[in-house]
Amino acid sequence: MGGLDNNCYVLISDNRGIIIDPGDDAAKIAGAVQDFQIEVILATHRHFDHITALKQVKDVTGADAAIHPSDWVAGFDMKLIDGQIIKFGVEELKVIHTPGHTPGGCCFLVGGNLFSGDTLFPNGPGNTMFPGGDEQEILRSIREKLMILPDATTVYPGHGPKTTIGQERALY
Repeated sequence: MGGLDNNCYVLISDNRGIIIDPGDDAAKIAGAVQDFQIEVILATHRHFDHITALKQVKDVTGADAAIHPSDWVAGFDMKLIDGQIIKFGVEELKVIHTPGHTPGGCCFLVGGNLFSGDTLFPNGPGNTMFPGGDEQEILRSIREKLMILPDATTVYPGHGPKTTIGQERALY
């Protein structure tokens, strides 16, 4: 979605859902979720390409929005904490704080699926050249918090195609 081809994810379980990174095209997101009760809107981090449609999606769904406090910006209602469990339908999502791309960057684990935002991409970590980015911190986050996951864990990044932890493990 949007000019930077941000991936927005909609997770549904038992007619209840979560939206991750409403980067743009609020009407498209609203259409995709119109038949479901959205529990919460999550942002992996504060960069504009991941939250441009946040206000409009909140207005349409009535859901609160959550982000890590280190990335807090206007428009959010709740603060995420490392290890937090968010239930939707019969599923659970675990918040994994992965600073480095931004101080409050987070990944979200649902079963064998990791939504990595701009922390982990196929063939490497996210960009750390923006204000608040830290190359050593993102590498530590990936090694200590993501590479401990099973090889079969599917990684859905903030931009581009999916990968797996097993495919990325050799780089770290």
